[in-house]
Amino acid sequence: MESMRWNGDSLELLDQTKLPKALEYIHCQDYRRVGLAIKRLEVRGAPAIGAAAAYGVVLGAQEVVKDADFREKVAVIAEELRQTRPTAVNLFWAIDRMMACLDACDADMANDAVAVKLEEEAKVIEELDREVNRSMSEHGATLFTEPVSILTHCNAGALATVAYGTALGVIRQAHAEGHVVRVFADETRPLLQGARLTAWELNEDGIPVTLITDNMAGWVMKQKKVQAVIVGADRITSNGDVANKIGTYSVAVLAKEHGIPFYVAAPMSTFDWTMESGDEIPIEERDADEVKHVYGVQTAPLDIDVFNPAFDVTPHEYVAAIITEKGIIHNPNKETMARFKKEKM
Repeated sequence: MESMRWNGDSLELLDQTKLPKALEYIHCQDYRRVGLAIKRLEVRGAPAIGAAAAYGVVLGAQEVVKDADFREKVAVIAEELRQTRPTAVNLFWAIDRMMACLDACDADMANDAVAVKLEEEAKVIEELDREVNRSMSEHGATLFTEPVSILTHCNAGALATVAYGTALGVIRQAHAEGHVVRVFADETRPLLQGARLTAWELNEDGIPVTLITDNMAGWVMKQKKVQAVIVGADRITSNGDVANKIGTYSVAVLAKEHGIPFYVAAPMSTFDWTMESGDEIPIEERDADEVKHVYGVQTAPLDIDVFNPAFDVTPHEYVAAIITEKGIIHNPNKETMARFKKEKM
C-alpha cells in the first residue's frame, strides 16, 4: 500500500480516517490542503507527516513561482506547514531540509529552477524514508531469534511512513524470518489507530493479529500471551525519553512490571538532540469531541470536561532498546545515546 503519491503538480494522500471501511486518496493541489490533511490526521505517523510536508512546500513553491518575492513567500508557506502539528519532530526535520535546499540555491537562480530543486529534495526525503525503514526493519529483526508474540500500540506501519513502517516494519521482517507467531494490537483510543489501521495492515499482510482494547494489555501480559512490546515514536530526546501516541507510557510501565522488553523503532530523523529530556517535549492537545464521540455517535455528556493529550512520554528507563536505521541503542540513557550519536552520525 502507498501512503502517498507525488504526481509532479499534486500530492495524493491515502485518507487514513476512512480506513478500514474505504481505501480513498485525497487529491492535494495546493499546500493548504496538505496542511489540512496533517491537522485532520488524514495523513499521520511522524515519517509520513514529514514527507507530506516536504511536498507541501513544493506545491507552495509552484504556486508562487512567478512572484518577485518568491523565496520569502516559500519561507512563509514552510512556516505555515510547520505549525500544523507540534509533537512529531520529523515534520520540522523535513521542513528544515527543504529550507536548507532553498538557501543553498544561488541568489540568481530562476524561481522555476529553484522550485525544481525543491521537488528533487522532497523526492530524496521520500526515498530516504523507504531506505531507512528497510534498514531499521533488518536491524530490529535481530532482536527476535525464536518465535514470539508481540504487542504494539497505535500504528507505526506503512501507513505511518512512505513504505514498510517502523515498528510494523520490524514485525514484518521478523515474521518473514519465522520469529513472530502473533501480534496483539491495542485499539488505541480515542481515534482507534490500532483497530482501524494496524489490525487492517497486519491482516492484509497475512500476519496473525488479535485486536484488544487498551485496558486489556496488562491482563494479556499477565497471561503470558506476549513476550515483547514494540512501538514507534514521534520524538526522542537526547537522554532516550520517547514521545509516542497517548497510552504508550502505560504499556511501557506494564511491560516493565511483567518483565517484558519494551522496544521503540524510529528513524534518526525522530531524534531531537536539542532536548535533554521528555519534560521539554510539547504535547499536542486535541478537540474534546474526539473523546465524547466515536464516529459521530455521542458517548459522553456534551458538557463534561475532557483532557485529550494526543501523546505521552515514556522515560528512557522503561525502554529496553531503540531500533534505528543505523543500529540498535540498548538501554538508552544520556550516556548510551551520546555514544551512539558520536559513533553513527
